[in-house]
Amino acid sequence: MQVKPRLWTVQDVAEYLGVPVRTLYEWRGKGYGPQARKVGKYLRYDAALVQRWFDELSDGAA
Repeated sequence: MQVKPRLWTVQDVAEYLGVPVRTLYEWRGKGYGPQARKVGKYLRYDAALVQRWFDELSDGAA
């Protein structure tokens, strides 16, 4: 069985993207931004999906 890398927290994603944590929550409410999953009461992100989302942004999209 292959072990997946650690999931990213909201803080991890905010740091990677260089945006405030609040922005990620606002984006989520608008259906924008990288996909997150609820784990209990916490949001968690797959690092590869966050990086893919960022790579697929067109210039000036964000």
